Amino acid sequence: MKISNVILTISFLLFQSLLYSQASAVSGTVTDSDNIPLPGASVVLKGTATGTQTDFDGNFTLDNISADGVLVISFIGYTSKEVAVNNQTTLTISLQEDAQALDEIVVVGYGEMKTKDLTSAITTIKSEELSATPTGQAMQALQGKVAGLQIINNGAPGQSPTVRVRGIGSYGGSSSPLYVVDGMFFDDIDFLNTADIASVSVLKDASAAAIYGVRAANGVVLIETKSGKLNQKAQITYDGYTGYQKAQNILPLANSEQFTTIALESGSAPDAQFILNAMQRYGRSRVNPNVPDVNTDWYNEILRPAAIQNHSFGVTGGSEDATYSIGVNYFEQQGILNMKNEYQRFNIRSKIDFQVNDWLKVGGNMVLSNATRYDAEDSAWRLAYFAVPILPVYDPELLNNSNVYPNNYANAQDLGYRGSQNPFAIMDLNENRLKIRNVLANFYAEIDVVPNKLKFKTAYNHNFETIEGRQVRLPYFIGNNFQRENSEIIKKNTTVSNQIWDNTLTYTEKFGKHDLTVLGGTSFRDESYELLGATGLNFPVTGDASYYLSQSLTTPENSVIDDGEREYGLSYFGRVSYNFDNKYLLYGTYRADGTNKYQEKWGYFPTVGVGWVVSEESFMEDVALLDFFKLRASWGKLGNDSVDSSSGSITSTVVTTALGDEQYSGLTTGSDFTALKWEVVEELNFGITSRLFNNNLSLEADYYIRDTKDAVIPVERPLIPGTTRQNVGEIRNQGLEVALNWSKQVSKDFSYSIGANFAILSNEVLDLDGPDFLDAGSAEFRQRSIVGESIYAFYGLEIEGVYQNDAEIQADPVAVANGLVPGDFKYKDTDGVEGINDDDRVVLGSFLPSYSYGFNLGFEYKGFDFSASGLGQGGNKILNRKRGEVIFTSDTNIDRDFAVNRWHGEGTTNSYPSAAGIRKGWNQKLNDFFVEDGGFFRLQNITLGYTINKNNSIKGLPKTRIYLTAEKPLTVFNYNGFNPEVSDGVDNETYPIPAIYTLGVNIKI
Repeated sequence: MKISNVILTISFLLFQSLLYSQASAVSGTVTDSDNIPLPGASVVLKGTATGTQTDFDGNFTLDNISADGVLVISFIGYTSKEVAVNNQTTLTISLQEDAQALDEIVVVGYGEMKTKDLTSAITTIKSEELSATPTGQAMQALQGKVAGLQIINNGAPGQSPTVRVRGIGSYGGSSSPLYVVDGMFFDDIDFLNTADIASVSVLKDASAAAIYGVRAANGVVLIETKSGKLNQKAQITYDGYTGYQKAQNILPLANSEQFTTIALESGSAPDAQFILNAMQRYGRSRVNPNVPDVNTDWYNEILRPAAIQNHSFGVTGGSEDATYSIGVNYFEQQGILNMKNEYQRFNIRSKIDFQVNDWLKVGGNMVLSNATRYDAEDSAWRLAYFAVPILPVYDPELLNNSNVYPNNYANAQDLGYRGSQNPFAIMDLNENRLKIRNVLANFYAEIDVVPNKLKFKTAYNHNFETIEGRQVRLPYFIGNNFQRENSEIIKKNTTVSNQIWDNTLTYTEKFGKHDLTVLGGTSFRDESYELLGATGLNFPVTGDASYYLSQSLTTPENSVIDDGEREYGLSYFGRVSYNFDNKYLLYGTYRADGTNKYQEKWGYFPTVGVGWVVSEESFMEDVALLDFFKLRASWGKLGNDSVDSSSGSITSTVVTTALGDEQYSGLTTGSDFTALKWEVVEELNFGITSRLFNNNLSLEADYYIRDTKDAVIPVERPLIPGTTRQNVGEIRNQGLEVALNWSKQVSKDFSYSIGANFAILSNEVLDLDGPDFLDAGSAEFRQRSIVGESIYAFYGLEIEGVYQNDAEIQADPVAVANGLVPGDFKYKDTDGVEGINDDDRVVLGSFLPSYSYGFNLGFEYKGFDFSASGLGQGGNKILNRKRGEVIFTSDTNIDRDFAVNRWHGEGTTNSYPSAAGIRKGWNQKLNDFFVEDGGFFRLQNITLGYTINKNNSIKGLPKTRIYLTAEKPLTVFNYNGFNPEVSDGVDNETYPIPAIYTLGVNIKI
């Protein structure tokens, strides 16, 4: 017995010793993917209650952990991770952000909401999706990424794109959305650095945007700038790129041989003489002696490759009570027009949030932006299009002419043409400079009146902007009709001051299955601008030192401008958000807006939204593929104050008339006074939100009907000539938007994603209060808003073909009556009345696309990453006005497309007129030859990158990503122009959009 007890005791001690030898202390560090420590992360031994939390530096220690134990590490907003100990005593663990968890929270007006609780149409884009686009304009980076959001780029440096949310609903008013940057209202965000943006939320329907009131009728783009994180060590980031821009899809113009052929075919004796004059002045071509020895490609002459660069430096971090984020940015973009055409911007940004104590939080945000922009002379594009190719840039005949200065620019008038045609005089001797300074200041205080229940927040936002404009026009003399006698300087200084003071009270309550949030608030805004301008003549031409009004010898009469405006607004608003059992959602807002802008001082605008999370119902438990499915609907009204304010006056005039032999006097009165109120946007939206296949696939779809009621339109006054603006029109936009995204983490080293969005838009004028149409554009290039058709539709004749021979002419009474010949257009008789006249005009199309789409794909493999995106649109038309302006003059060049495809004999074409026909008034009527297809497809962005030390496995080496980007490298379209992105559909002098190629680096320390 004693021996057995001894054996048992020894065995027990040996077993205990073995257990002790297999258990030891384990320590380590928990970080995020950028090697930033995660304080407060949970570290637990799997299957036990043994665990701890990481300290401020992300470090942890656990004692007596067995060698084969498994640690479970978790942190809010990150994907949990299991790590086997495997006899290790020191571990470095990196957690990845949980994309699904991050997407659950979106920023809405005056607060945040969970994605699953939304009843509105909101699309959120994160900063990572914006940073791939090399641009100085943040909104350009959103092109093709949001269904229903139309962004029309402008290739000019520093110019903002045209942005439309769900079409156009105002006749003559602005259709731009409201931009809200950290609580401050803006008409555009050209001052903002893309790298400073944390997220962009596009609030598309009335229910989502209503909380912002009358400024939000055209949608809201809500922008949150980057912030630091609590308990985060300082993270230093540098992001920069450099590259060049190159014009693409350069419109080919007729060369000298083609131009000569057209001139001779036209039958114009003066044009034939001009060709002879050019040969006499510049000689004959050795290749073809019947053509002048000059062959100028004017687009090639005025274009240039241009540099672009961007450098951003930022520091973010935080302690237990405060977070901070500061940064500086320098952006520079040269223009592709070969003149003083560029944009430079320097930004400084800071954002601080501080938890003063348990009940008080304060913070502030400030952005200082200092930009200088030299705008292009847009008329250079028209001049280059029309300039004849038989004219050189510089004329050697003028080189030794003492009367010519400052350069011997060639003058088409010397060949007999009516205009000078050479664009280089205005390009070299005009300068358009803007100095733009922006200060955005935001300060707030947040008080927990009742902890976790009732919160009060007051916020003051101030945007102060100054724009110093300077236009310089230097003198030149090339010929008697090609000269500028006096130097001229125009100064315009604009000051803008916008202030907003918001106060909100938010109550939240959770009881049982009920989740309630109630918000109430007031908003006061004070918006003003002042403009002071003057013009001076005859200053000494000695460079910038003389570009001042004080140097001018003369001042034109009435050249001083002093203008200004001030608007006030006061609003009261409330919002209720209710969730029952995470299944049934109710959302409503009500806003009362007051303004001094219109005679109707107050407007009242309600919205309501409902949602049903079908996937939470018990009958959906067995649907394995469907992880989340929500039906939602909303209705709302918004006021739109984007139209001009009330204006006008009452006038009286004394008139006399003779009755018999007596003269009598009388008084007539007239009024163009406009007593306006807000346009009202009423919108109905139905949507679905779903997640499928283990949340790998997301689907968002919305159908909407958006009516602008009380639209301001010009109305004819009874018995009195002229019009006055009244709230009597109605315009409808309706459409369907769908967005699909698939993402998959295939393995530890490989993941991929693919997404697409599609939108259909129908725009229709519903009512004009009496007349069937309103005209716009000019008499030669008519646009017409017709009840039942799209707003500003192109309106003209339809072409049935081209007369091919004399037999066709003699067989058609219209051709005989109008003296037509082969090569002239044959128009369609649409009214059934014999002959062709204005009554045969029909709608030729709209500049608004009827559908648009975008797509993206990408993958990551170890350190490599690749992404590509594209977009397109269709169903829209472009008026090629520059081609149509042959109506004003016939002695200019034409594009090569016409030169090659013109009618020049029976059977050559049934779509193009002859060289003589294009100069004839019959063929110059607005018709579908000049209104072209505006659809296009673009490969928007291709990016290839490699990240060094991606997993932070090499201590002391910063995480560094090197990348190459091709932006807009390929655009496919049929339109006969530089590009099909024309904001109003009328192409007269559109700045080309270049392709951009960059090399960049991102460093995180």
